[in-house]
Amino acid sequence: MPPLWPSRGSLSLTLSPWLSVVFALALFALACDQAASTRPTAATPPPALVTDLTPAHFAAGTAADVAPVDNALTEARAQLGKRLFFDKNLSRTGEVSCGTCHAPDHAFSDPSPISTGVEERTGTRNAPALVNLAWGDSFFWDGRVRTLEEQAGKPIENPVEMDLPVTEAAARVAADPTYAKSFDDAYFGPATEESLRKALASFVRTLVSGDSPYDRHLRGDEEEFGDAERRGEDLFLSEKAACFHCHPAGRLTDEGFFNNGTYVDGGDPGRQTVTGRTGDLGKFKVPGLRNVAASAPYMHDGSLATLEEVVDQYARGGRGSPWTDPQIRPLTLSDDEKLDLLAFLRSLTDPVFLVDPRFRP
Repeated sequence: MPPLWPSRGSLSLTLSPWLSVVFALALFALACDQAASTRPTAATPPPALVTDLTPAHFAAGTAADVAPVDNALTEARAQLGKRLFFDKNLSRTGEVSCGTCHAPDHAFSDPSPISTGVEERTGTRNAPALVNLAWGDSFFWDGRVRTLEEQAGKPIENPVEMDLPVTEAAARVAADPTYAKSFDDAYFGPATEESLRKALASFVRTLVSGDSPYDRHLRGDEEEFGDAERRGEDLFLSEKAACFHCHPAGRLTDEGFFNNGTYVDGGDPGRQTVTGRTGDLGKFKVPGLRNVAASAPYMHDGSLATLEEVVDQYARGGRGSPWTDPQIRPLTLSDDEKLDLLAFLRSLTDPVFLVDPRFRP
């Protein structure tokens, strides 16, 4: 009669194949678990660009509220516009993008006096900051366009900037399969000249700066708005310095055009190139002042390197051109008053905006 239980040696020989199978199955399960953990998943959506943030004392509503009816501000459109903004393929040579001359850490301005385009070509004006333009009435230093949608295509086709017809830029984008879904999500079809312009405009509308010490001061938070800033604000809003005539409280721009004393005979005629009016000679768009300390150099030609130089030029009453607006006159400012004005201007800096990763490529 055979034994009812196998001997020690035969037990080892009997179980060994089974142990091998079990071990192999365990290894397979572990490998599957590791593969699952590394398997690509749906991409995490980027941080939202469209928010309800509004700078203090901007009465017209949020950036989405003031967007045009035919280009409502949506997240899909803003994210698409952001990609286009930093895409060098929108220039003829692939050398520059919108972001080349509008650097995020400089409040989307150009730290060079005069911007450089394809093949090292240079224009005649400094690229201005792109801050809170959602509420703007006109664009460029001479105000030659009325909407961000129209503005968006001009640098692309300008021969000293990106030097590419907007129709060709749209064709390049339409031929790139990685853009197809984004355009379909945002504008329900392939890239066109119109949708390219609208997407870029949508991104620019999201560049909202509203958390500077000045903004918080206007909302009642005085923690970072000290005595020097208060004295500077009082001076800024007084007839002694008279800054408020063009830079009213809150908005800090009246959206107008002004010969502020920077123009010299034979220089850039500014607004006159648009209107043809003699009285517009040397007039340029009054810029907003949020983040002004981060957007040097200053004036339409980048001719003033520091805020100290700006204050000194106004204190002198400009550069002596007879076309200077009569409101620009020599100011009797003490050194301490100049320091207070500078403290106020620096309180307009929104440090979160300047380093916000949402606005980086």
